[in-house]
Amino acid sequence: MTIEELPEPRPNQGEVVVRSEAAGICGSEVEGYLGMMANRVPPLIMGHEFAGTVEAIGEGVDESWLGKRVAVNPIIGCGKCPYCTSGRRNQCPDRRLVGVAVPGGFAGYVAVPERCLYEMPAGMDARLGALVEPLANGIHAIRKGSPEWASSAVVIGAGTIGLACMQAALLRGIEKVTVIERHPARRDHALRLGSHEAFGDAEQIRSGVDVVIDAAGTEATRLLAVDLLSPAGTAVFIGMHSDETVLPWRRVIRGNHTIRGVFAYEDADFQRSLDLLAEGRVGIGELKEVLPLDHGPAAFAELATGPTADIKVFLGA
Repeated sequence: MTIEELPEPRPNQGEVVVRSEAAGICGSEVEGYLGMMANRVPPLIMGHEFAGTVEAIGEGVDESWLGKRVAVNPIIGCGKCPYCTSGRRNQCPDRRLVGVAVPGGFAGYVAVPERCLYEMPAGMDARLGALVEPLANGIHAIRKGSPEWASSAVVIGAGTIGLACMQAALLRGIEKVTVIERHPARRDHALRLGSHEAFGDAEQIRSGVDVVIDAAGTEATRLLAVDLLSPAGTAVFIGMHSDETVLPWRRVIRGNHTIRGVFAYEDADFQRSLDLLAEGRVGIGELKEVLPLDHGPAAFAELATGPTADIKVFLGA
């Protein structure tokens, strides 16, 4: 990972240039840094969780965006297919992601399509704006994956996405929400944010959970998710660490289980995440200071060693 000086981007038709004020480092980017994500091919400016101020607009863009502070939905759909026109750009067959297919938020300025902009309320912290994207994942996962009748939920993993799923489950009204997380500081963090229980492993959890959300995405956690389910329970898979996993399909079939994959979020989930963060109803607790971009290589190197007590590290120009 290097720090380089590049020309400032200019907005094409339908685009704006956003001055990136805070960009969160995602676990998927750490895996990209380690060469474990084939869709992140260097040279690449990563960063898909970011917020900032619109500094320039291209032809055809509503002039009222100029100067507004925005959270950026990094999913660029085609804008024309039935998925995009119904607010489901996460299902667009031609979707691209800012920070993967095009330069992202670990830079001073970023060019993004106008349709990716979501205005932040006046005075909203840019770090909260950068959290809209990861928290929208949790809102979407629970909305799409959790059955209405669920009274118990287990979230495996207490990183940003796991904490988002946990808080979304609480907002859903699920009576008992439990987190499984190896890192003790992250377990404590989950409890401070409202989790009813937090354990280092599953030994203290009896099988019979209505919905299990795997926010880690390893073979072990996927198998654990199925093991914990009640009859007719639902396993929601959002973690993408491993690709192929063998599951006990006879148990799935005999248990009448639902296996649900969820990817990203719909436009409504992104807006709801923004609203909840602005209202202070969700979050990750105390926010770390925004580190200068030239601290990026060291931050990635530290995160690559494994989970830390810091739930989210932010970079900014």
